[in-house]
Amino acid sequence: MIDFSDDKAAADALSQKVKDLKKEISKVIIGQTDVVDGVISCIISNGHALLVGVPGLAKTLLIKTISEALDMSFNRIQFTPDLMPSDITGAEILDESRNFKFNKGPVFANIILADEINRTPPKTQAALLEAMQEKNVTVSGQNYNLPLPFFVLATQNPIEQEGTYPLPEAQLDRFMFNMILDYPSTEEEISIVMATTTDVKEKVNPILSKEEVLGFQALIRKVPVPDNVYEYAVKLVGKTRAGRELATEKVNAYIDYGAGPRASQYLIIGAKSHALMRGKYSPDIEDVQAVAPSVLRHRIVRNYKAEAEGISTDDLIQSLY
Repeated sequence: MIDFSDDKAAADALSQKVKDLKKEISKVIIGQTDVVDGVISCIISNGHALLVGVPGLAKTLLIKTISEALDMSFNRIQFTPDLMPSDITGAEILDESRNFKFNKGPVFANIILADEINRTPPKTQAALLEAMQEKNVTVSGQNYNLPLPFFVLATQNPIEQEGTYPLPEAQLDRFMFNMILDYPSTEEEISIVMATTTDVKEKVNPILSKEEVLGFQALIRKVPVPDNVYEYAVKLVGKTRAGRELATEKVNAYIDYGAGPRASQYLIIGAKSHALMRGKYSPDIEDVQAVAPSVLRHRIVRNYKAEAEGISTDDLIQSLY
C-alpha cells in the first residue's frame, strides 16, 4: 500500500503505476494508446468518459481489460429503446416473507460500460446520469450509495442515427472527456488478428487496488497549478464563446454555443492528471493543450455554416491555441 502522506512519493508512485498499468493493458489491447491514456486519466481524476467509435473497435474489451488491471468490479449495460430506469438502478421486490427488499441493479459496480447510451429514451439516460453526478441512486425515497471509486464509460456509434436519442448538451457536460476511437493502423490490425485468432488467452494481472485509486484521486486535487496555467485554461474556454470578448473571428463565424465553466474545471483537473502520469509534479500549458480536445469537443456547438463547409469541432479547437 502506498503511503499517501508523502505527496511527492505518491506522485512518483502514480507515474510508475500508470506505466505498469499501460504495459499490462497492452497485453490485450493493441494500439489505442490515446484512448487508454484518456480512460486512465479520467479514472484517477474521478471523472467519466464518453467514447465515440464504430462497432468492432474493441470498446467493450478495452474497458473490461482496464477493470481487470484495476482489480475492480465491472458491469456492462446494453442500452436499448425498451430499457427502463429500474433496469439500471435496481428495484424493490417482495421477498419470501412478503417484505420489500431492494434488488441492486447493474449500476452498483466500480466501472460501468454504458453501451450505446443514445439508443435509450431520455428518462433512462437521466437515471444513469443522475447516478454519475450524485454517486448514489434513489429508489422509493431511499438513498443507496454506489461503490467507490465509480466510473462510467459510455459509448456512442457515430454511424447509425435512426432510432437514437442524442444526449442533450446539458447531459453531455457531465462527461469529463469525449474521446474518438479510430481504426487501427495496418500493422496494428495485423497484430490484433494474429493475437485474437488463436487459442492463446492473455491473463491480465491487477496492478492498482481500489484504495490506491481513491488515494490518487485525492492526490490529484492537491497538485499545485501555476497562475498562468489557470489563466490560460480559463481564457481558452472563453475563446469558444461566440460574441464574447475573447472569441476569435473563426469562432464567431462557426460556433453557436461555447463551453461553460465546467470545461475550465476539467481542463485543470485533466492537465493535473496528464502531468502526474508523465512524471511531472505540476501541469503546464502543454498539459492543458493535450487534454483540450477531449474536454471541449462535446461542449462546443457548431453552426450550419461550419457543417456545410466541413469544419470540424477539432479544427476549431486547434485554432484556439
